[in-house]
Amino acid sequence: MHKYNWNYPTTMWVGENRIKDIALACKDLKINKPLLVTDNGLAQSDIVKNTLSILKDNGIDAALYSNVVGNPNSTNVEEGVDTYKKNNCDGVIAFGGGSGLDLGKLVAFMVGQDRSVWDFEDVSDWWTRANPNTIFPIVAIPTTAGTGSEVGRASVLTNSDTLEKKIIFHPQILPKVVICDPELTIEMPKSITAGTGLDAFAHCVEAFSSPHYHPMSQGIAVEGMRLVIENLGKVYSDGSDIEARANMMSAALMGATAFQKGLGAIHALSHPIGAVHHTHHGTTNAVCMPAVLRLNESKIRDRFDSVTGYLGIQNGFSGFKVFVDEFNASLNIPLRLRDLGVENPDLGKLVKGALSDPSCGGNPVKLTSDNL
Repeated sequence: MHKYNWNYPTTMWVGENRIKDIALACKDLKINKPLLVTDNGLAQSDIVKNTLSILKDNGIDAALYSNVVGNPNSTNVEEGVDTYKKNNCDGVIAFGGGSGLDLGKLVAFMVGQDRSVWDFEDVSDWWTRANPNTIFPIVAIPTTAGTGSEVGRASVLTNSDTLEKKIIFHPQILPKVVICDPELTIEMPKSITAGTGLDAFAHCVEAFSSPHYHPMSQGIAVEGMRLVIENLGKVYSDGSDIEARANMMSAALMGATAFQKGLGAIHALSHPIGAVHHTHHGTTNAVCMPAVLRLNESKIRDRFDSVTGYLGIQNGFSGFKVFVDEFNASLNIPLRLRDLGVENPDLGKLVKGALSDPSCGGNPVKLTSDNL
């Protein structure tokens, strides 16, 4: 495939072997001592070792923090900030799936702040409490195609004490350079390929469903859905299909850009479930999607009727619902949350967590304790 340089919503270098440009990205941002933030599994992988070698060969000696867990928490932030300071770093390379990306962004953000991370939750204008002059530059390198955190201005973080997921926001944690190299996603296991891909799909579906006015996001969401529909099955069957992998990375970028328009009940439910029961975020979204589509049907049926032909789906919204069920089944997504390990849930706690989630505001049907 060709190489591309995009600039919406930030600088993105897209194409095979673009990881070789990591040193150039650091030099452009005047990062001389980066902290590479990732999870322990990736830290042992060839793609991380290769990245560190490229940096070293270009005179950049990176430090490493690799204790990021699947649903990153406040303890990870504290450890990452401590590692950053001990190594006198001056920027972050956020490397991995959504967890590594979210945590890397927060390390670059929190290392220069003197308040608790919870003081910057995405509530009202809390982000203005931060000192913007001490937020360090970020290079984001996704190794999955799902969350789109690489083009986001927020990170999801679990409170280690209360097991609540919170969204931490600041405009300056949008990475300065994003390197999207589909070669880095080839080794993803089938289950992660499916779960992350359906996370991107959920972003697009919920952005398209949101009642808020944002025509640009609306258009991006439709094309993002099409890319997932046409390519996720391909990469699930053949992980080495580089063109389909690139299309899925594009869909992830598009989903995260589109949900500026809003998210909804899928994510409002998935966040507390993941925080308490440690389920995979994208897979949880996929399990929740059919029920949420039924809940929202009266408000979104006509909207989906207008685009399902472009998506290659017959019979409008009714056909779309059938497609989602069949799509999930083809990717071995369970029908029920209990199949993800959600045993004996405290429904009151989960519903309370969902109602307090910022995603509620983008759902077409008003969410209540009863319908959730």
